[in-house]
Amino acid sequence: MVIAEFTLGNALLTTLSIFFFVIWIWILITIISDLFRDHELSGAWKAIWLLFLVFIPFLTAFVYLIARGGGMRDRSIKAQAEARRHFDDYVRQTAGNGGSSPVDELAKLTELKSKGAITDDEFNQMKAKLLA
Repeated sequence: MVIAEFTLGNALLTTLSIFFFVIWIWILITIISDLFRDHELSGAWKAIWLLFLVFIPFLTAFVYLIARGGGMRDRSIKAQAEARRHFDDYVRQTAGNGGSSPVDELAKLTELKSKGAITDDEFNQMKAKLLA
């Protein structure tokens, strides 16, 4: 029976093999994404790196990680900082004024003034602050 021959040791080796295979795929994806993220590297060099990654994958990956590992870190940090800056700008733009334009705020102030909730002086102060 085939199942009886599959021992605990075989199961552990299979699990370990799958683990290293996933790590290998992760390393390749990281290297390839770094290749395309690097704007200083020409298209020909990118093609050469990819060609070597296909035909001599282990050696090429190790050479790439040794030769360009520091640059990978710098490019990754720069990309994350840029993404964070874009996100912060988006949040400031969206939530900075409460989602309403100065025209909407002025209309609300005029409505408050017409209801008598604020005085003319308060209206003029708020209007000046809004338009500044």
